Amino acid sequence: MATITPATTFSTSSSGTFPNANFTTSPTYSGTFIPTIWSAKMNAKFYAATTFGDIANTNWQGDVQNMGDKVIINNIPTLNVSDYVAGTALTYQVPTPDTIELTIDKGKYFAFQVNDVLEYQAKPNLMEMFSTDAGNQLKISVDTDCWLAVFNQAAAANVGATAGVISAGYNMGTDASPVTLNGGNILSFITGMATILDEQNIPETDRWLIITPYERQLLMNSNLAQAQFMGDSESVLRNGRIGRIDRFNVYLSNLLPRAAANQNYTGGADAGKVKRHTILAGHKTAFTFASQINKVETVRNPNDFGDFVRGLMVYGRKAVKAEAFTTGYIAG
Repeated sequence: MATITPATTFSTSSSGTFPNANFTTSPTYSGTFIPTIWSAKMNAKFYAATTFGDIANTNWQGDVQNMGDKVIINNIPTLNVSDYVAGTALTYQVPTPDTIELTIDKGKYFAFQVNDVLEYQAKPNLMEMFSTDAGNQLKISVDTDCWLAVFNQAAAANVGATAGVISAGYNMGTDASPVTLNGGNILSFITGMATILDEQNIPETDRWLIITPYERQLLMNSNLAQAQFMGDSESVLRNGRIGRIDRFNVYLSNLLPRAAANQNYTGGADAGKVKRHTILAGHKTAFTFASQINKVETVRNPNDFGDFVRGLMVYGRKAVKAEAFTTGYIAG
């Protein structure tokens, strides 16, 4: 294993910036970033598994060009079926499509610089390494934002203590009274989520379930663990998918909305609430996502020897079929 030791390198000013580097906000360099021997294998950085883009549909992705674009989505209207009586005139229904607007109103960017001296003296390709990291951080930021935007948009009949449009027989928990899961009830809770979708006539294909590591640990210690979680041939490292349960493709995520005691899901005050988090189950039609990387560019730094790299992503996300997913509110 290669060792990394500090070296006497390109000097920095007392403030930690390169001389004459007149940036609006000057990046800080430690003076020991360039090692005497730079290991070609840097410690791998672990990124939270992103899932929203994998479970949402992207049917209107091609219609997005710029931030501020608006995509009008037409829902198929429900047609009436009437009794037929011979000799009576038929009544013709005029279908009226219901429209949903998907607005591309969110934007995220990254921006960093690579100094020529650092790039030259470091064996790894810093531009590629930093760009990869920026791209992954962008995915995490977008995924977190998407879940916060849609997790509480499920149909009223699909959530709460009496979920189920027909039976009203399943307790999915509430924000004020979350469900406590354990090894004895975790499977019943998940099959309850499946039944909620069944009662809404949601197709059995393309269903997904997003859980946190806490629920995974409960499942791995249940009777279902060996049969369901050990036979998936797809790597879990890329998108967090860990197996199948009751027609669900199961994904693992640390990015689902969660709240501390006496706080809401964005960190604001919410007195009296206990610590809680969410898990979600649904169908591919529940959410739509559209994104467009408008700009990824490299610009020479006019005040120093190096490059500026910056990227801009605009996107929109929306719950477009509220009956096609359910949210569980879990204690802890």
